[in-house]
Amino acid sequence: MQPIRNLFEQHFGASPQWLGRAPGRVNLIGEHTDYNDGFVLPCAIDFSTEVALCTNQSNRVRVFAANETEHTADNFQLDAITPDDSVHWRNYVRGMVLMLSDAAAQRGKKLRGMDMVIHGNVPQGGGLSSSAALELALANAINAAFDLGLTPQDMARLGQACENHFVGCNCGIMDQLISASANSQHLSLIDCRSLETRSVPLPTGFKLLIINSNVRRGLVDGEYNLRRVQCESAASYYGVKALRDLSLEQLFADADGLDATAFRRARHVVSENLRTLACAEALNQQDMQRVFKLMSESHTSMRDDFEITVPAIDALVEIVADALKGQGGVRMTGGGFGGCVVALLPDALLEPVKACVSKAYPEQTGLVPVFIETGAAAGAQAQPII
Repeated sequence: MQPIRNLFEQHFGASPQWLGRAPGRVNLIGEHTDYNDGFVLPCAIDFSTEVALCTNQSNRVRVFAANETEHTADNFQLDAITPDDSVHWRNYVRGMVLMLSDAAAQRGKKLRGMDMVIHGNVPQGGGLSSSAALELALANAINAAFDLGLTPQDMARLGQACENHFVGCNCGIMDQLISASANSQHLSLIDCRSLETRSVPLPTGFKLLIINSNVRRGLVDGEYNLRRVQCESAASYYGVKALRDLSLEQLFADADGLDATAFRRARHVVSENLRTLACAEALNQQDMQRVFKLMSESHTSMRDDFEITVPAIDALVEIVADALKGQGGVRMTGGGFGGCVVALLPDALLEPVKACVSKAYPEQTGLVPVFIETGAAAGAQAQPII
């Protein structure tokens, strides 16, 4: 807490009152299924975003983003919140403040002006949900400061609404919900329709290794939103509310007349839901070979049917898979078009895999990998700063 407290005092000349903290996430399996009302299996990671906050007596919100190298500040009025087309990070803050202001009004309360400092270590642009971590850290700090009485699920929904309606990314709720409600040392099997979650323990003797490909992603640039449109079009063709309601048998039996691209998108989602449920069951039964096979099949589906991988990511997955020799699982994780891969591997293989990737990946791609070792962390929280 002390570093962000010092930053706050240096920038605003006063002490913060509240600290909100929220983790990033990694998804073991279940990609692009959340906005199709399907199933996902993520966990929170040991990297988080913090928001130190103090109310002020004005109608103005002043923000300092400590991790930004330029455009580090923002300043806006609570009754005139509009998007900033020039500085992208500001829209997550503005959008969340707007969503929380509306939520407060629904509860007969009103936000006041705030000063806040943002600081964190979730890698940006790597598919580890730095945006959701920011949204939930903000939500927890503001919820506590104004005693709004929001539940973790409430705050997750507000984070998704911020992305969908203010930032312009039509994401599902997975990132926000796992950041809001994760259990330490566990993955969460999330039903993205009912928002029911079930804890799935990480297997003893295994580690999660996230490898950042250093191919930077850009979900708001259109491809993510296009995939959602394609999925919704396929669901409409089959006459179901969402692709979660479609079986593989129905998918193949009624495919005549559906264009080939939409069929592949639907095939990924339908099969990915089945893989995710099967993976959770296999983890509970400690059937690790089944888990590894499902992770491999998931990557193949993302590459061939959903077409969200890139050559460097595919090369990285192949390098890790060769090094694991069937003793671990690996796949791309996140929205796609760059970012990270995730491997579930025995403790003893951690260093050999890192050594292999450190040599082979730069040789094949000219890019330098970044290794992120993590456990499964707890979800977001807020606490007073005394």
